[in-house]
Amino acid sequence: MKSRHLFMMSLGGVIGTGLFLGSGYAIGEAGPMGAILAYLVGGLLMYLAMVCLGEVSVYMPVSGSFQVHATKYIGPATGFVVGWIYWLSWALYVGLEFVAAGVLMKRWFPDVPIWIWCALFIILLFSINSLSTKSFAETEYWFAGIKVLAVILFIVIGLGAVFGFISMETEPAPFFTNFTGDGLLPAGMIGVFICMMTVIYAFQGSEIMGVAAGETEDPEKNIPKAIRNIVFRIVVFYILAMFVLSALVPWKSAGLLESPFVTVFDMVGIPYAADIMNFVILTAILSVGNTGLFACTRILYSLSQNGMAPAAFSKLNKRSVPFHALLVTLGFALLSLLTSFIAAETLFIVLISISGIGGTLTWMAIAMAQIGFRRQYIKNGGKIEDLKFRVRLYPFIPILCILLCLSIFVFTAFDPTQRTSLYWGFGFVVACYLYYYFMFTRKKASFSIEPETTEAVAENFE
Repeated sequence: MKSRHLFMMSLGGVIGTGLFLGSGYAIGEAGPMGAILAYLVGGLLMYLAMVCLGEVSVYMPVSGSFQVHATKYIGPATGFVVGWIYWLSWALYVGLEFVAAGVLMKRWFPDVPIWIWCALFIILLFSINSLSTKSFAETEYWFAGIKVLAVILFIVIGLGAVFGFISMETEPAPFFTNFTGDGLLPAGMIGVFICMMTVIYAFQGSEIMGVAAGETEDPEKNIPKAIRNIVFRIVVFYILAMFVLSALVPWKSAGLLESPFVTVFDMVGIPYAADIMNFVILTAILSVGNTGLFACTRILYSLSQNGMAPAAFSKLNKRSVPFHALLVTLGFALLSLLTSFIAAETLFIVLISISGIGGTLTWMAIAMAQIGFRRQYIKNGGKIEDLKFRVRLYPFIPILCILLCLSIFVFTAFDPTQRTSLYWGFGFVVACYLYYYFMFTRKKASFSIEPETTEAVAENFE
């Protein structure tokens, strides 16, 4: 992958359901200012995790990077758990993108069941991911470009509507009335923390550059460049978009039934604008699903290469794509279609939270691996100034990242709906550790990652 592919894939990976649908849930739970505050905290946490990932990925660029990093610098058992929990979170993420795409199609085809659209989109994304890495990267580059332009257009039109430069059909320009009508934090700080797991779900995908590190040209140059560019742009996009949404959509009416982005264009009354936005959001959601399939297959490939998953997942087709890993991921993602039949809105939030838990645990592991890497690097005689990219304010940055992640788990327990996701998420983690203990530790299996092994993994994708 080239620098432009890595940048657009990381940027596009976080502009999907979490923004276009999850933002409505965040506003409804935390209120206007509360939602913005939650996304600011999420942006800070994303930055902390990305700089930690950047330091280790530049030094050791391999496909499925942070899973390999966790194995080497925390321990094989943790590497095993990180790989599988990240795979689970992205597999659920992909499935939820299919469901979200089906929900959007309801605007045009209200009588067609969601699962039919899901099936069509599954075939489309499976076909794209069956191509070579270069073909995938080029497709995702243009997918991401469309939705980035759409978000910019939405922000410009939305700000015009907020301040009265663009007239709204039925209401006067709101200015800041939605922010002050019920107080700045109508749900209190607890509302902010309750929606944090949904916010993490929204930002999940920024770490995709680490997954793709082993398939990136000149990682010493392109990964730091991607980190510097991506974090700032993501936070600006999200905060400005959330400001517009919060200003135009009353927080008590925000939810998951329709994208608040489409609601805003309906309010503005520009001919066909809402339908165009609905189409763009559809494209954006499919783009994230596309990226998610890529991430999942590479993580399974990495696990297989290190003996932590069946050997079949490390087999590549003639286009150098881990085809069996792709098939299994797609099959698991289909479980999320249950949201079309069972307690749709509640189950959707639970699955988002489980996916968010996986992302949060991954970010914790990234910070812990960076601490382990730095200690081992110094112990082996390495000089900090020789690192091509390094974490400033060490160890404050990784420690703060870990503490913020832990606090999110604590506050998620206050929401009865999301509390169930903690049981499932941490239950899966415990099951993974137990499986590793009985299948590997008791058999005295060793899965140490040596430099030549990681280089061989990367070479398979060249």
